[in-house]
Amino acid sequence: MISNLEIVKNYSPDCRIRRRVLPLVVLSLAAASLASAATLCVNSNGKGGCKSTISAAVAAASAGDTIQVYQGTYKEQVTITQSLSLIAAPNAQPVIEAKGKSNGIFVNGLAATPNAGVANVVISGFTVRDANFEGILVVNGSNVTLVDNHVLDNNKALEPSAGACPGIPAFETNEQMDCGEGIHLMAVDHSTVIRNLVENNSGGILITDETGPTGSNLIKGNNVHDNPYACGITMAGHPAANASGPIANAPSYGIMHNVISHNDSHHNGLGLPGAGAGIGIFAPGPGTTNTANVITGNELHDNGLPGVTMHNHGSAPAPAPGVNLNDNIIVGNHIYGNAADTEDAATSGPTGINIYSTVPVTGTVIAQNDFRDESIEIAFKAPGGWITAHFNDFNDRGIGIDNLGTGLIDATENWWRCSTGPSSKCSSIAGSGVSFNPWLTQPFDFNPVGYW
Repeated sequence: MISNLEIVKNYSPDCRIRRRVLPLVVLSLAAASLASAATLCVNSNGKGGCKSTISAAVAAASAGDTIQVYQGTYKEQVTITQSLSLIAAPNAQPVIEAKGKSNGIFVNGLAATPNAGVANVVISGFTVRDANFEGILVVNGSNVTLVDNHVLDNNKALEPSAGACPGIPAFETNEQMDCGEGIHLMAVDHSTVIRNLVENNSGGILITDETGPTGSNLIKGNNVHDNPYACGITMAGHPAANASGPIANAPSYGIMHNVISHNDSHHNGLGLPGAGAGIGIFAPGPGTTNTANVITGNELHDNGLPGVTMHNHGSAPAPAPGVNLNDNIIVGNHIYGNAADTEDAATSGPTGINIYSTVPVTGTVIAQNDFRDESIEIAFKAPGGWITAHFNDFNDRGIGIDNLGTGLIDATENWWRCSTGPSSKCSSIAGSGVSFNPWLTQPFDFNPVGYW
């Protein structure tokens, strides 16, 4: 056995020595981990040495174990507080029927011991439905993977006409109108949500920061549609909380460095006027942070708000903490057929991207997007700041850029539907503070395989 002292002594500038010693340690640790991991099974009859419920298998498992679940309908809430892999058996898609339960699956890092947080969880191949709140809720997690799940018909406790979700846990500080949506990541980092089908919940996929910072997550290849009361995919800063509820006068933890990539988000937010966008980025009040996220390669269409909707509604005088809605990147998306924004963030017609803020916004980059069937392709309203928009194809005879505030927009090198640049006969500019020369004399030709 190599001692810690030997490792330190051998970790020298000589990379040959490091290569010789450290792999032995890594391999021995990996072998110990594999030796201790077990695979448990679940079937609805509890036969063949399997458990009859998923919760019983979770209770019997040790950290690092795999639980394989066979076809069947399991009427339960599954709560996970340690490292586990929860996997559908080959050729099976077991159903977690959570009627009357808070959630279908709850990865609860708030309850994990000895320290809050849970890491290295995989959930794959399940249908999760009919929960009062979220289908899948992950709180205080790291390296969590949700892949190939079907999450539908959750948020049953929502009362849309009252804008309320009775009974939702106190640590979910701003869920009055959506009950947490189909999949909800809260205080989660370095996690992946891939190839899930999320439909007919209040909203689709929600990313928030009540109990800790949320960042460096990948949301990719999901089909998110027909969620009537919220956005398809939402990143929203919320008031800080712990397991007992809101923390008074605490700043928001922040949402940053997430990648939302190659999802299809459509027909969301149509249950009430202005209910939801294809993708929403929100820093709603003083101290909230939603920065440096990347929105790329998505198909965003036919939603109840603009394809990408960014809002801040709550500036405050010093010394209140500021709002950070800066440095987000929206690149290479196909955006069409979405609705206008409403109320204080109003746009005059159907809009592709709308950025509205009561404080200056800086550093947002909008590039290589293809817009069709919108009255306004990009709208920006802020009391200062600047954004850039380059290499976009504005294909409609409407407004390509609408500057509704006093910020500046660098909109050079775009295609304005005509080789002669922006005009009333092509795609035009509304408002002041927009630079547009030089422009593209032919489309940038954003046309990845599968979009057309």
